[in-house]
Amino acid sequence: FKVQRNWYYFESLLFFSLQLRSRTKMQTQTHTTTDRHGYSLRFSPFEANYLLLATSQLYGLAGGGSLFLLEQNSNTNSSSTDGQSLGELCRLEWSDGLFDVAWCPYAADIAATASGDGSLQIWCGLDGESASNQLTPKQPLICLQEHKNEVYSLDWGEKWNYHTLLSGSWDCTLKLWDCNRQNSITTFVGHNDLIYGAKFSPLIANLFASVSTDGHLNLWNSLDFAGKPLMSIEAHASEALCCDWSHFDRNVLVTGGSDGLIRGWDLRKMRTHVFELYSGEFAVRRLACSPHSAAVLASANYDFTTRIWNLERGESAQEVNARHTEFVCGLDWNPHRTHQLADCGWDSLANVYTPQCLSGDLVV
Repeated sequence: FKVQRNWYYFESLLFFSLQLRSRTKMQTQTHTTTDRHGYSLRFSPFEANYLLLATSQLYGLAGGGSLFLLEQNSNTNSSSTDGQSLGELCRLEWSDGLFDVAWCPYAADIAATASGDGSLQIWCGLDGESASNQLTPKQPLICLQEHKNEVYSLDWGEKWNYHTLLSGSWDCTLKLWDCNRQNSITTFVGHNDLIYGAKFSPLIANLFASVSTDGHLNLWNSLDFAGKPLMSIEAHASEALCCDWSHFDRNVLVTGGSDGLIRGWDLRKMRTHVFELYSGEFAVRRLACSPHSAAVLASANYDFTTRIWNLERGESAQEVNARHTEFVCGLDWNPHRTHQLADCGWDSLANVYTPQCLSGDLVV
């Protein structure tokens, strides 16, 4: 499986040499992770200025991984923040690449990471006080090891699923974990190829979605210990690489694929998608529905861009940000600051900014 990791990268070396510049001027804070390539980042659900960044050596093909706890400049509303660096509070190392990260929803200093060796790591001491006093443990509190191949997706349940951690792996299975025990609760089987994304619904108890390179979107009940999907549909004719749920409409979720398409789905009529957006000929690697506006979502793309979409304003992206020089892989909205977004990519760069199209009264 090591040689299969992100074959899109090698395709880009042969066929893709775009050098893009940002089309918008934004106030941006950045962090560079030299010799580490960004895969995922998440804002803290407790502290507005904190975010975690999961990275890998050698684009995730070999080598270790690093987890960074970053802090924003506190003067985030000032134009002086443009071009400033995010503060690095601590850095933790793992022996294989780190592909995803999720904060614990009930403890402000705990998070989980997903690794290329098939394991999940639970880390503690991820707060400013522990980091500044060098009290953050260098080794994980717990290591969960059952998957047979790379773990590429991770989500920690909210509201109804506080103590449950969901993992999706390239061994074609998903697992539900109780972090108070070493063994998984349930193994879910229903995909025929590599699993790239899995997300709990934020509005429906015990429901989660997953996507795979088999092109399918599967829906699951986390309480079904038989581990079989409630529903499986062909979401994309090619690989399905990401999914996310609306924070406003319990019936709506979105998927993105290597076909460059973003498709919206309604649980009440799943025979076909209810909307479709085209982001270009390269893959959509990550999607994030805005927690601040029902119509807004962001996409991280393999054409080195992050795109902002408004479903109330047509099928074209409202903004195309091209501050990266490699694949954009990680994407997250800050739940504490309206329309603030973070992205990271294989160019070792992480950005925090508010897209220009959302900085005024442009979004309903």
